Amino acid sequence: MDHDHSGHDMPMGPMCSMHMLWNTQIIDTCIVFRSWHVRSTQGFIFSSLVIVALGVLYEYLREFQKKYDLYLARTLSSEGKGKGRASPGGSGRSSPEGEFEESGLLSGRRIKKLSKGTPVPTLARVVRASLYGLTIFLSFFLMLVFMTYNAYLIIATVIGAAIGHYIFGSTINVNALLSETSGPKTMACH
Repeated sequence: MDHDHSGHDMPMGPMCSMHMLWNTQIIDTCIVFRSWHVRSTQGFIFSSLVIVALGVLYEYLREFQKKYDLYLARTLSSEGKGKGRASPGGSGRSSPEGEFEESGLLSGRRIKKLSKGTPVPTLARVVRASLYGLTIFLSFFLMLVFMTYNAYLIIATVIGAAIGHYIFGSTINVNALLSETSGPKTMACH
């Protein structure tokens, strides 16, 4: 039986190249998806600008989350919820007995209850969760762009984050930073 397929060659077009080492390839670079296949220098420049814009969008979303949480905290506080609120049905003082709970069936020790914070209304929770999910998605997407190991795309990612931080990080909360109530900004993906 003869299995000669020499007359049935499939035409092969340009293919995505995959590098696991630092590279500066422009043509035939695929960014995250096969469908984002760069076939020209102009396409690569456009793709780099899109990545810069995604970096700026990521920083915008991070800042928007902070501002939304601040707005939400102020709203809840103005409604009498949160820190400093009176305890229900009493003089505002809590009994020492109510501040403790049993730590386990066999230990016999009692531990102090931890504050659970202020409950967030359902719609606000949906908004916060959606913003968080979008921010996480974008951070992992940019990480995948970074993992192309293409020097130009890495630079585009960093430039986008730097521009976004410059635009949206124009203020700091000095008191919070000096009192260490908020943790330092880290280089984590999210």
